[in-house]
This record gives sequence, structure tokens and C-alpha cells, in this order.
Amino acid sequence: MTANQDPKALAALEWAARTEYGAGQKVGETPFRHVWQEPEGRLLRTDLPQPPKLLLGEVVGPKLANWVIDAAETKGANADYVLASLLAVAGSAIGNSRWVSIWRGWSEPPCIWAMCIGLPSANKSPAIDAAISPLRKAEKPLRKEAETKLSKWVEKSDEAKMVLQVWGEQARAALKAGKEPPTKPEGTNIGPAPFVPRLIVNDGTIERLAFIVSQQPRGTLQMRDELSGWLEGMTRYSGGGSDRSFWLEAFGGRGFSVERMGREPLTIEKLLIGVVGGIQPDRLKTLLFKSDDDGLLARFIPIWPTPAPIKRPKPTGDDVFMETALGQLLNLKMQTNEAGELCPMFLHFSDESRAMMDNFRNRIRDLEAGTEGLLLSFTGKLPGLSARIALVLAFLDWAVDGDEKPNEIAPHHFERATNFVENYILPMARRAYADASVPVAERAARRLVSLIRENRWHRFTTREVQRLEKAGLRTAAELAPALAVLEENDCIRAVEIPPNPQGGRPSRIFTVNPALLNAGQ
Repeated sequence: MTANQDPKALAALEWAARTEYGAGQKVGETPFRHVWQEPEGRLLRTDLPQPPKLLLGEVVGPKLANWVIDAAETKGANADYVLASLLAVAGSAIGNSRWVSIWRGWSEPPCIWAMCIGLPSANKSPAIDAAISPLRKAEKPLRKEAETKLSKWVEKSDEAKMVLQVWGEQARAALKAGKEPPTKPEGTNIGPAPFVPRLIVNDGTIERLAFIVSQQPRGTLQMRDELSGWLEGMTRYSGGGSDRSFWLEAFGGRGFSVERMGREPLTIEKLLIGVVGGIQPDRLKTLLFKSDDDGLLARFIPIWPTPAPIKRPKPTGDDVFMETALGQLLNLKMQTNEAGELCPMFLHFSDESRAMMDNFRNRIRDLEAGTEGLLLSFTGKLPGLSARIALVLAFLDWAVDGDEKPNEIAPHHFERATNFVENYILPMARRAYADASVPVAERAARRLVSLIRENRWHRFTTREVQRLEKAGLRTAAELAPALAVLEENDCIRAVEIPPNPQGGRPSRIFTVNPALLNAGQ
């Protein structure tokens, strides 16, 4: 029985109507109509912000823009997904071969994490594959060469084992006979096995990923069709540890040591792993509401366009074009430092680009003043993200258009990056993190308003809300802050229902401000 059917509740409302809330109010009418205040508009905003228009021509040159559009057409997806995936793929292909130095003490790797948000029908995975597939093909000759070397190494290894076995038997026999053992044969130490490149990893433990990056110093890329399981699973390690710290370092290209029971510790000087994948809106919301505020989610570029129109795809994509471009990026070499270790070469900001960065940081500081929650964390990372994107765009220009290899971040690189960040990425983040960018109590209140509208409740009880099992409103502890916010802003009012004469405790029913139901009509 609902609050609109319970005779005891209706009697309580009739009693309330005849007393302090409005004499003469009849049962069955929306109570207290003439004494409600106008509710706060921010509590009525339940719609998502609209996605920004993709600034494709302003971000990349004509050749690359045409490829992105054609690839999206081929996959029946939004160009937004393709471009975001391409930035992550290109950043991983550059990897530790090049970093950007804004000024002394501040450098950034080209590592980009992209999160494609949408329903299962949005063709997120095909769009991601448009950028991933050319990287897989560019990887093939590298793998083939390494596999040939590995095959030869295995042959030598088998021969060395046989030689060592014979020598060992002879040495033991000589020692047993009291004679001098034979000299160990030369050529039996053939060194470690050649490493077969892994430019793309779909799944793997942090131990396996750490091993890959230790053997492949430029870094790698992780691609996940569904990011939510990976993100949720970071805290499920049976030993009680968390993989989150590993991934936080993998985004920044910092040093990291992996130590687990029963294995030798592994230290990577510059751990660098790009990430690209898809996620459904509801799964993202769940993550946003229960995630630790350690900045992990704020490192992703969230891409959530409106669904592309359903139409038959056109097979017009040019994989060879992109394979060639990514091959150019993969051919970028790391330099060797004085200790003989591989390390990045740095592209420095020009003086004019540094002045532009100063102005950009001031604009971001102004934006932070009116921002809360996850969006605040995301906004604070935009200067570093803009430098990373500028680096990736500079090398994409070179790889695609055959321009001279960049040796600094020029103003036109950084201007395009900041334009993209301010006018596309930041509005996308406002859309993706809309619910998570407000205080928890207000967020719960908005959810409750949405529930009231959906069910057309003129009155309700807490039990009715909890029965619906909606995230963030399931328990009394979650519901109480939402009720308090709505009561404080005169969106709902609590009416005490007297207990039965036989005993019991009084209960409450909440009446709803008609403005909540009439808004937008």
C-alpha cells in the first residue's frame, strides 16, 4: 500500500491541512498548494548537459580529419570516439621516445587515457578498433622480426644445453677420478631470450605488464572493451593490495617497483602505459559514486557524444594511411644516457608557448573556483593534459603530412591543444561527471527528485523509495541527506502520522511541492 492509498496517511494529511499548513484543504487535493515556496532550480536540473561539437578541423590537419571521418563512417560510429582512440594510440606509439618539457621541473609524457562512454549500441568498440587495428598491423613486422630472432635463440639455447650437459658429465667424472675437470666450453652463454613486442595488451596482471614495460622501455597500450570491470577489479587483489598505485604511476611515466611474494622485485625507471576503452553510462555513474578520490578517474578523457544515426556503414577507411603514420611514430628512437640506459628525448616549449601556458593556467585557475568534486580534480589536470596533446599533435603532423620532425612545441601546436581542451574536452567532462561534480547530499537529492517525477508522487514514504533499490537511495543512511536537502529547500514536507491507539511509534509521510512535478511542463 502506497502513501496515496493508506487511509491512515490520508487522514494525517487531512489533519495537517486543517491546521498549520492551510485550513480548508481537502483530502485528495495536492496539499498546501498555496504555501509552497519556489524550490531551488539547481535541485530540478536532472538532464545531462548536451555534448559539445567535435572540433575536428581545428585539432588535426585535413588529411587526418578525413581519415577520422572515413573511419567513423566505416564503423558506423561517432568521429568523437575515433579521434579520442587515435590520440591514445598515437601517444602510446610515441611512448618514452619523446616527452615534452614545459620548463625546468615540469615535463609530461605523451600518455593519454581515453574513455568512450555510450550504450552498447553506440559502436564504441568498432570505433576504438579503427585506431587499434592499424597499430596491430604496424606491430606485425616488429613481432615477426623478434619471433625469428627468438626461434634462432631457442635453437642456440638447446644446443648450449646439450653442450653444457656433456661438459657437466665430463666434469663430474673427472672430479670423481681425482683429475682436473675440463674447461667450460665457450659460446654456451647466449644471453636472455629476445623479447617479442607487445604494443597492445587486452588484459594482464600488473606483474605481467611490469615485465612487458621492463623489456619494452617505450611503454605499451592497454585496450579494454569494457573499462568498468578493470577499474572495479583494482582493489580485489587477494593479497590485500591495490593496483591503483601502479596505474597512477603508469599515467605519469614515473618509476615503479613491483614486489610480490615469491618473485624477484622488478623496477621500471619510466613506467608508461596508455589506456583506451569503453564504458556504459550507468556503469560509469556507479564508479563515480563509490570511487576513492585519488584522481584515477580524473586522468581519463571522457568522450560521451550523442549516438550516431543508424545507417549502413560505408567501407571507405584507409588502414594503410594510418599504418604508415603509426609506423613512423614507432620508428622514433629513445636516446641513451651516460649510464647506458634508454631514456626519452625532450621537446621544449618555445618561449611564446610558455607564455601561452601561463595564460592557460590562469584561465584554469578561474574555472576551478566554481567547480567541485571529480570535475575539480579533472579541471586541475588540464594544463598537463594540454601539453601532452600538443606533443602528440606535433608528431602526428610530422607522421601524416611529412613535415619536418618537430624539435619544440610551437605556438600552433599548443594553441590547437588548448582549444581542444577548453572547448571540447572540458564540456565533455561536465557532461560525464555531472552527477559527481556536486556534493554527495545534493547529488542524492537530485536523484530523489528524479524518482519523484518518474513515479508522479504527490506524497511518498521512505519505504516506497527504498523498495525501488535505486543506487544512492537504497539505505536510510543514503536517503536521509537527500530528504534533508529537499526539506530545507521546501521541495518536500514531512507530516507525522499518529500511532495506532493500541501502541507503536509515529511514522512520517512526505508531501511533494507541486513545482517538482510541474517543472518543464
